Amino acid sequence: MTPGDNGASTPEDDDPFGYLYADGQARGAQPPSGGYGYPNSVSRVRTVGERQYGQQSTVPQQQGAYGQPNAHYQAPETLPGGATTSRQPALSGGDGGRRGPNTKGLLIGAIAVVAAVVIGISVAMINGNADDDKSGNEAGSTPTHSQSHEPSPTNTKSTPAGALPKADAATDGSVQLAGGAARASDVKGAKADGGAYVAGLNTAGASITWTVKDIQKAGSYRLYVRYGIPGEDADATLSVNGKPNQQPLGMKNFIGSPKGDFEKGWQTTWAPVTLTKGPNTLTISCGQGNQCNALIDQLWVQ
Repeated sequence: MTPGDNGASTPEDDDPFGYLYADGQARGAQPPSGGYGYPNSVSRVRTVGERQYGQQSTVPQQQGAYGQPNAHYQAPETLPGGATTSRQPALSGGDGGRRGPNTKGLLIGAIAVVAAVVIGISVAMINGNADDDKSGNEAGSTPTHSQSHEPSPTNTKSTPAGALPKADAATDGSVQLAGGAARASDVKGAKADGGAYVAGLNTAGASITWTVKDIQKAGSYRLYVRYGIPGEDADATLSVNGKPNQQPLGMKNFIGSPKGDFEKGWQTTWAPVTLTKGPNTLTISCGQGNQCNALIDQLWVQ
């Protein structure tokens, strides 16, 4: 007898599962008859390697003997609702799946932000252009050419103190006529009160002198003149505070009115002038070399 081997039914055989192994069987180990009090669990124990799922054991057993497969037993995977052999893919839609990021909502939000920025920039540019347009009409602006359209003149009778002045050439008390220039109203189209205007300027030495009061700031201005011609260009000498202006007053046929028709020849021109603070005198006269066949309606400074 080898050391540690005391024969069958000795303490080495106290292992209740010794009968499951070849060395235990060689020593005569037998399966317990009572299942150690657990007939439902121990009675189903199989020798290692004996159980095969999905088919009945090939080891012949006697009916009712220990270790025989239970006729009512089935593997869990063969029962309805039993364990599954593979994982089912998770559904991407429905309540059980997670939705991806709401890219459509993010895109709409980004577009709204860009649109708000564009609108804000556009409003700022419009306001800036409006301010630029206003500043172009203020005192001190330097003209580059004469204008053929009529600006909106400022009337001293209806504007607040400090506004640039305007005068009706034939009726305003600040205007003096000389050298044959006289008031008339037979040609229609004048905008002065009563349709009056100054005629007779085409006589050499005839003149219109306007005293412009209350210039708030010395600088460069524009003298605007509304005039009527019979479809032919005209011009006149312009003096500021008794000195010839650097540029004469051109009264061209900008609108292309028909020849010989004063009524259809009303239009506007301007010339740059340099004024001092306080009162200034502006004189339009017919000098040597001038073509002065024109009617003078209104005068204003901008």
